[in-house]
Amino acid sequence: MMERDLKDGSKVNDLGVIEGKATPRGRYPHFRSAGPFVFVSGTSSREPDNSITGADSDAFGTMNLDIAAQTRACIENMRDILKAAGGDLDNLIEVTCFLVNMNDFGGYNEVYGEYFTHDGPARTTVAVHQLPHPHLVIEIRGVAYIAPHSADPKLTEEENA
Repeated sequence: MMERDLKDGSKVNDLGVIEGKATPRGRYPHFRSAGPFVFVSGTSSREPDNSITGADSDAFGTMNLDIAAQTRACIENMRDILKAAGGDLDNLIEVTCFLVNMNDFGGYNEVYGEYFTHDGPARTTVAVHQLPHPHLVIEIRGVAYIAPHSADPKLTEEENA
């Protein structure tokens, strides 16, 4: 399998999978670029070992699905993907958030507000019947604009030429 280096120094294989991130559950990349636009595939709280942040069971096997923990993990995973593409959360111009239960909107919205203000990306939140794993309660996809860096401001005019 071929690998290539990304802008942040991480590696992506020929399937578009970023090293150190959860492997997509289908044939799609973590992100795809088209000019300065970066399209981030649906991102969940799944970890590289396939565990799910915010999904824990008690001694009796009762599942606790924590919308705050899963929202935070989704956004942090998206941040990592955007860094690999040469950007950050500030580059997001649009996100779509998928919630399994709209009763989770308050907890999700509170965590979302820790990362973004009213001048953040345009946002749509929709309820869905289910996500690819029964312990996932949220998934987020996004579009970012990452302008090419035409010149390094630390270099002299001659070095930039």
